[in-house]
Order: sequence, then structure tokens, then C-alpha cells
Amino acid sequence: MAIPIQLTFDAADPAALAEFWMAALGYVIQPPPAEFESWDDWATAMGIPEENWNDARAIVDPGGDGPRVFFQKVPEPKTAKNRVHLDVNAGGGHEVEYADRIDAVDRHVDSLVDLGARKLDVFSQRGEYWVVMQDPEGNEFCVQ
Repeated sequence: MAIPIQLTFDAADPAALAEFWMAALGYVIQPPPAEFESWDDWATAMGIPEENWNDARAIVDPGGDGPRVFFQKVPEPKTAKNRVHLDVNAGGGHEVEYADRIDAVDRHVDSLVDLGARKLDVFSQRGEYWVVMQDPEGNEFCVQ
């Protein structure tokens, strides 16, 4: 049996970065525990000061298939290239015609640029097409 994973991002602004990645992945904010109507209600009940309510966020796949993605506030900025990155599979895979995959990838890239991402490079090799990008806090990822 596989062991479930969580992806964790260090962030200057967990709420903003979670919003970006929700749009990139089609995820949603993880619902609060059942006895609370909102995360603010939970934070209040836990005695967390309001100035710390943006110290963390979690997003989840609404279908329950993908890993949970967690964003934690850290004081230091990103300073080096990622050693691990996400591939956002917006093109539909090999069962989709190559030209249609390119169109789908480019549309998703454009939507992410509108949300604050940066397009770094474009590659087309051996029947594959992908765009290297950075999220609003500089984390590298690919859209393919």
C-alpha cells in the first residue's frame, strides 16, 4: 500500500499562495473541522491571535485523489532554484492531439500569468510540450 503524501510550500503569504495554487490545480481550501463553520472560528477557539491567522493554509483536491498541499509562513525569502517541482498536467495527456495539448497548456499558462505567475521558458521536444514558470513567490513549476 502506498503512503499518502502532502506537498508543503514555505511562503511569505500562505493565503495568497494558496489562492494561486487553487486556481492552478483546481483545488479548494481544506474544510475546517466539522464542529466549526470557518477556519476563523477554529482559530478563535484555539486561542490563535488574529495576526497569526495567515501563518498556514491547506488546499485539497475536491475529488479526493490528489495530495493535500500545505502552505506555511516562513520569515526568509526563497533564495535558490527548487530541487523538486510540480508538473501541472493541463494539456490532457497523450490521448489528446498535440496541437490541442499546446492550446490547452497555453490557455492555462495565460490564466496563471494573469494571477501573478511568470513564464520563464517554453520547450517542445519529442512530442512533448511544456512551459517552465514561477509562481508569485518564485517557486518553479511546469505546465504540460
